[in-house]
Amino acid sequence: MKFRKVLAICLASAMTLSVAACGQAAPAAPEASDSEEAETEEAAEEVEEEEAEEEPAEEAEAAEAAEAAEGGVPTYTQLDLSKYGDTEATIKFLHHKTDRAEDGTMDKMVAEFNKEFPNITVEMEAVTDYAEDSLLRLSTGDWGDIMFIPAVDKVDLETYFMPIDSLENLSAELNFVDSWEYNGQCYGIPYMANAQGVLYNKAVFEEAGIAELPKTPTEFLEDLQLIKDKTDAIPLYTNYAAGWTMGAWDAYVGIVSNGDDTYVNQKFVHTAEPFKDPGDDTGIYNLYRILYDAVANGLIEDDYTTTDWESCKGMLNRGEIGTMVLGSWAYAQMQEAGDTPENVGYMPFPMTVGGTQYVSAGGDYNYCINVNSDDTNKLASLIFVKWMVEKSNWCFNEGGYTVVKGGDNPDMYSAFDGCEVLSDKPAKAGEETLLNDVNAESELSFNAGGNAKVQRIVEAAATGSESLDDIYADWTQVWNDAQEELEVSVDY
Repeated sequence: MKFRKVLAICLASAMTLSVAACGQAAPAAPEASDSEEAETEEAAEEVEEEEAEEEPAEEAEAAEAAEAAEGGVPTYTQLDLSKYGDTEATIKFLHHKTDRAEDGTMDKMVAEFNKEFPNITVEMEAVTDYAEDSLLRLSTGDWGDIMFIPAVDKVDLETYFMPIDSLENLSAELNFVDSWEYNGQCYGIPYMANAQGVLYNKAVFEEAGIAELPKTPTEFLEDLQLIKDKTDAIPLYTNYAAGWTMGAWDAYVGIVSNGDDTYVNQKFVHTAEPFKDPGDDTGIYNLYRILYDAVANGLIEDDYTTTDWESCKGMLNRGEIGTMVLGSWAYAQMQEAGDTPENVGYMPFPMTVGGTQYVSAGGDYNYCINVNSDDTNKLASLIFVKWMVEKSNWCFNEGGYTVVKGGDNPDMYSAFDGCEVLSDKPAKAGEETLLNDVNAESELSFNAGGNAKVQRIVEAAATGSESLDDIYADWTQVWNDAQEELEVSVDY
């Protein structure tokens, strides 16, 4: 065997060095004749052949696995799960799925994982305010082996996380893997993917006399008024108090509002007046106009300060809520929260650009692996991540768009037939952190925890303290100031 040969050579070398270190000269070995050398080599080959024949199958598999990992942990596409059933490790997984921790979903998936990998212990910690707390934990290094990537700059990825595979290799097998790519390497894999639309209750729509799903902000607001006039349901539930649910509106900037998959990561930061009304019921202006006008016209809950995230799931299921603006990830939770899951629907966001409704689909939070974990834990973590992505069925069960190429999508997406589904293109080379920089400088934080700016819209509309145009004027000012401070070219 190759490994035994190497071991023998190493032992011989070690013995020679040991003797030399003691200050004694090793005796010269007598020179062997040609025939003796041939006989020795032949005998060695026969021994190797006998040893190879006697080697158990499981040892051969272990050797193959070791060769695959030679020089470090294998990449995602190199990893063959069938060869690592005996891997032993204890790993920790930090995540934000507090609801799935409480209802036992996470434990059930780990139990299934342990049927195939009984010697990998997965410890889990669910964090409520994940967006903020995860960054704090990341800075201290106290988070374990696997987490979902928080809002870090791409240039810092290699500081915190292990490269999982090249973009070229990974994108051949999985969807939406370019979000956390840097210099050709991917540092994250989505646990699921989302489409951005609107949750609604089918029975409420029928009672309100809404026969066709709205396709523009104006039509949507008219339908919300019908719900208020003809039913007892809350037309649009804001989820104001939760905070992060307000930031969910940012996900519709770009593809959904203008049909441009290069806008968010490439053009947005270079745009002089991104909040200007294009005058055709599209764009960022009309995206947030839906929220402002709904609040101003009394088409939301009676007291937005008392909304409750957990209880709203059952309320939508029962028909006490007409609509909520959240990603498709929330669909399964709404279905599970009551006795009428068949009434929970998911529709494209009501915006039409040039005659087409666009759907933005992309990865949700991405798994990542601690670069500072030892190789044993890195390997066990990669095994767990690959199993979760490809074998747990978590994405499908949560109503997610498939991460695995060729995978199945839930029936809920039938309402998206006829829409064009796109995902945001990554930033241009050299501008990977530019949006983060402008977000931070302007403090608007689009798609980066900017909940407060959206809550401001609700507060202003409810009290009449500011018009929507006032808010947009202020946003434009701080956006332009950030561009000037960071010397960003204004090209649009």
